[in-house]
Amino acid sequence: MKPIRIEQIELRHISMRLVAPFETSFGVEEEREGLIVTLRGDGLTGWGEVVASHSPGYSAETAKTEWHILHDFIIPSVIGKEFADVETLEKAYDSVRGHPMAKAGIQLALYDLLAKAQNVSLQKMFGGSGDRVKVGVSVGIQPSAEKLVERVGLYLEDGYRRIKMKIKPGRDVQDAKAVRAAFPEILLQVDANSAYTLDDVKTIKAMDDLNLLLIEQPLSEDDIFDHAKLQPQLKTAICLDESILTARHARWAHELGACKIINIKPGRVGGYREAIRVHDYCASVGIPVWCGGMLETGIGRAANVALASLPNFKLPGDISASDRYWKEDIAEPAFSLNKDGTLSVPTGAGLGVNVKEDALEKVTLAKETYREEKKRAMAFPGLHKEA
Repeated sequence: MKPIRIEQIELRHISMRLVAPFETSFGVEEEREGLIVTLRGDGLTGWGEVVASHSPGYSAETAKTEWHILHDFIIPSVIGKEFADVETLEKAYDSVRGHPMAKAGIQLALYDLLAKAQNVSLQKMFGGSGDRVKVGVSVGIQPSAEKLVERVGLYLEDGYRRIKMKIKPGRDVQDAKAVRAAFPEILLQVDANSAYTLDDVKTIKAMDDLNLLLIEQPLSEDDIFDHAKLQPQLKTAICLDESILTARHARWAHELGACKIINIKPGRVGGYREAIRVHDYCASVGIPVWCGGMLETGIGRAANVALASLPNFKLPGDISASDRYWKEDIAEPAFSLNKDGTLSVPTGAGLGVNVKEDALEKVTLAKETYREEKKRAMAFPGLHKEA
């Protein structure tokens, strides 16, 4: 296709209140921070989302650090240049090490822009198919096992067919047993977010007879080696999340026998292009994958639904309906759960959703606009004071 010249970039720091606090092994979130990236060129607008939040709990990235990386390094390498594909964009910022969430955000904006220029959906651009994807819901740690069972029951009434429950030391085996006893037949999995070590094998193995779909990231966020020691001791599949940053990591995990399933989060792996590479590698070696969630707005959610329509996304993803997280989203139409426990894949050009700019303005903490004529003044100016 004809390259698109990036004439203007807008960066916003946002904060949105969740409908309920979300607790994991690394803390509680009540407000969801993030960045929204906008690319403009050829009369079109592309939207992207940086899923780093206010604290370095899940990863070392935060909204403020990713503002710095985008402002000082990535945006200067992109503004005023022409792009006909995402691979060229990756080369433009390949001198920037790490910071996958910043890269994923601007990459998504270009995907949206290119898809709109071709009048095709992101699903088609990604190579997906089908009009619906299977989804589940992630349940944070609750005040008690009884409250957890109650919360799970409400989500099942809503129509979710798969439940993921967060666990941490002291809130693991008994919680999982309580949910399984209350709901013997549901698809159930647990997520530790790196809360355990090999010294906790006894605790982890105590969940092995609960007919779990998987145990997600039980050991350290940077570990593959110790997971390879743990997996042979379990009947239940280990699923790696934080440990898989590229398709290369997926290959290491497979060759070492560290897991049987992989969670793909585009923000974690540096964007949707690398997410597709991880998907393709896993498909080639018979490892099923599923799409993880990072409490995205409708922008990131739309892209994740499109990604999850690729053929090797065998398990339901953490791509719940919009009202699971937000009283008002910044994109429309909102995603609603279908009666069969699925979400419908957007069919419009690009993301297939419209950003509600009035709603976006209300949740914006800071914003900055970049144009080609300002590029020379952007060399290492420091972190934007409002961010």
